[in-house]
Amino acid sequence: MKELGAAVSVGIVVQARMTSRRLPGKVLKEAAGRPLLAYLLERLARCEAAPPVVVATSDADSDAPIQAFCRDRGVRCHRGPLDDVAGRFLQVIDAYRFEAVVRVSADSPLLDPRLIDRAVNLFGAGDADLVTNVFPRSFPKGQSVEVVGAVPLRRAYSRMRMPEEREHVTAHFYGNPEHFRIVNFRAERDYSGVRLCVDTPDDFSVVEAIIGKMQGPHWQYGLDAVLRLEREVTGRRP
Repeated sequence: MKELGAAVSVGIVVQARMTSRRLPGKVLKEAAGRPLLAYLLERLARCEAAPPVVVATSDADSDAPIQAFCRDRGVRCHRGPLDDVAGRFLQVIDAYRFEAVVRVSADSPLLDPRLIDRAVNLFGAGDADLVTNVFPRSFPKGQSVEVVGAVPLRRAYSRMRMPEEREHVTAHFYGNPEHFRIVNFRAERDYSGVRLCVDTPDDFSVVEAIIGKMQGPHWQYGLDAVLRLEREVTGRRP
């Protein structure tokens, strides 16, 4: 059994870029006067285990604003290959000597930090190569969490043959589950059709409206509370 904080060094790696095809610059797009990435980082700071957070962006000129954002706020930032995101993750692992990383996306500003705590605890309690809540997905998009060990990620990387595998980091695991120990955790209900990510202008409008309805600090709104606000905004039935 792994003992997190002693035997295993875990970090949160936030993958972020400005060159989204459907909504360019989305990670620094402002909702209620603040960048989406700021919301996510404030939520990650509420994780019980308090693992270090690194924003992993690319070394392309287009992502210089992300580095500047991190520098101004004292946030760790690593720049690596634009399309080889798996390689970028391995660079972060080597730079910070992480033995496992929590992979989250910067397009998830309302991610519930308790999901990260749950995934990290599952990883520490077992012998998984990958702990995930998207295999299969039952949580909303924008609430995706993965914890992957450094050794299995390096092993998977050596076998990645398609550019898509390196771009999406864990795609090789899901495409070859017989070769890895994958542990999936599920939501109480199937929310896989709900969108809390920001990938399109419509997604942004929904998330912006949800944030606008919040009466207190956004990090006090866990997944259930966010879903209630999402239903008010979209008219979706429970």
